[in-house]
Amino acid sequence: MKKSIQDINQKIKQGEATILTAEEVTRLVMDGEEPTVRDVDVVTTGTCGIMSGTAAIFHLPVAEPGTFKKAHKITLNGVPGFPGPCPNEWLGSVDLMVYGTSHSITDPQYGGGFLFKDLLRGEEIEIVVEDIEGKIIKSSVSMDEFGTAQLIGTRFAFKNYTAFTNPASEPVSSIFNAVDMDGPFKGISFSGCGELNPLQNDPLLNSIGKGTRLLINNSEGLFINAGTRSSPQKPNMMITADMKDMDPHYLGGFRTGAGPEVYNSVATAIPILDGEILQKTFIKNEDISLPVADIRGRHSVLSQTNYGVWRGTDERPTYEKELCQKCTTCLVEKRCPTMAFTNHELNTIQCFGCGMCAYSCPFGTFRMERGQVVMDWEGGVKELEVSCRQSDIKRAREMARELKKRIENGTFLLDSF
Repeated sequence: MKKSIQDINQKIKQGEATILTAEEVTRLVMDGEEPTVRDVDVVTTGTCGIMSGTAAIFHLPVAEPGTFKKAHKITLNGVPGFPGPCPNEWLGSVDLMVYGTSHSITDPQYGGGFLFKDLLRGEEIEIVVEDIEGKIIKSSVSMDEFGTAQLIGTRFAFKNYTAFTNPASEPVSSIFNAVDMDGPFKGISFSGCGELNPLQNDPLLNSIGKGTRLLINNSEGLFINAGTRSSPQKPNMMITADMKDMDPHYLGGFRTGAGPEVYNSVATAIPILDGEILQKTFIKNEDISLPVADIRGRHSVLSQTNYGVWRGTDERPTYEKELCQKCTTCLVEKRCPTMAFTNHELNTIQCFGCGMCAYSCPFGTFRMERGQVVMDWEGGVKELEVSCRQSDIKRAREMARELKKRIENGTFLLDSF
């Protein structure tokens, strides 16, 4: 049996379409069922994690027209931007680009990802402009005053990632762990949402083409093309959306051993046109390979595991407040990538579910099943506890369910290309 996009959209409009998340499809298969094309019309997918290829294009007011000719340098809450290409001569406004991975020149723990979240929360931010004559202009502005705020993802949602461990004795700083990674083999860090990940369910981009709609941080956006470093073996997406429509819950900053990074959330819809497309969505975490590499370089693969590391894990930690020793220097507060733990209080909304709190606290104040990896090493077997998850399965599930709801409500139809 084959269906067309038009057939599925008609069923959506009539409220008769069957929509499942990728995890719901996989659960059916694991329970011994095998859905057919007659049973499923759309499968929704989702992912959330560090996505370094994040940039924002802004147009914002700085001062009254005629105040300065054009900007030479600019910072937003200390985060450097790149003025141009349009000079906006004498208009008092600036076109610029800000990278999600840029670090503040005043606060090493703050970067582009944190800035974007602050903007979406409606906070006023400090703008400092140096014009071409060296004059400094300062102002403050909030997102609703921006003329343009467009997010560009140059490489989002890789189909498959690499896990990292440190086989050496000396700690290693890297963007692939929340703090300098201890060794030897003191833990493992990984990214990717496995069986829920968009391109894991559609590796050949059968349902995604130029102009295809999707959700980025809960804003309806567009697939532009395959992203930078995309390949048939490891595809990723170049996508864009209006930041003003985004939900700050789904993006933000994430501190790593090499400075702050940025995380985003993406959801896509797969129209089930035939049995071959549906079969791709049957994939299980245990079927998806996850190479384990030396934290000092992705080229140095030590062993192989799989995304079964997600199975049976907790989305969020449990905070046993009565066990907190209120240490003068709290390791959890110092290390928490999203600054969700401050003043001995856990902000469960801001929490990313990375597991760094449970890994770090020596008093068992945080409990969390983070997953384990069993890998072959030099003729033996090593069992490594996950020290850091750089993808958030909870937000990924929320995105997949949000897209499912929009399709069921008839507010999100499918594209043909």
